[in-house]
Amino acid sequence: MHQFRASQNLNLRVPHEALPIEHYLRQPQRLVEAITDPNYIEQLEAGIYRLSLRPIQFLGLSVEPTADLEVWVLADGTLCLRSVNCEVRGPAYLNYLNQSFTMVLTGSLRPQRHLPYTELQGQADLMVQLELPSALIMPTAIIDRAGGKLLGGILASIKNRLERQLVNDYRSWVVQSASAAACLDSGKATKPHQTVIP
Repeated sequence: MHQFRASQNLNLRVPHEALPIEHYLRQPQRLVEAITDPNYIEQLEAGIYRLSLRPIQFLGLSVEPTADLEVWVLADGTLCLRSVNCEVRGPAYLNYLNQSFTMVLTGSLRPQRHLPYTELQGQADLMVQLELPSALIMPTAIIDRAGGKLLGGILASIKNRLERQLVNDYRSWVVQSASAAACLDSGKATKPHQTVIP
């Protein structure tokens, strides 16, 4: 049985907008879509999302891990996520991997408010455990190094996408929210008064 681990930190400064970033963080689907391609995300139920990773090449094996993520927000505005289920998709001859495959992903994104901006402090930890084919003859140190590098690359990819997407999506959400509020106020203002005839 082999176990691989990787961690990633994030410190992202987000300029203040008309609506606080804390309100945006309460929209979990937008956050989930900000960390990966929306085509690889499926909402299973409220607060639960299925994340499918692109096919991964590892030591000659091609696999497609999937994980069901639970996302929630704490009272202080911290957004949290954790994996609640996982499996490996791939060729039929790799079905045995699911008997030993475990993937644990945990993460958090905590807003720290400053005068001109809010700093988002993030932490993500990823652990994968699986039984590799007995025919794979390779030193354990090389396998562990390759596994750690692979997981580190996955977290780095998520971090890079978050850094590119989150601020832009936050600004779009602020504009959309303001437009929706303006339309609602306009509708109330133009609604004709009903005259009650005694």
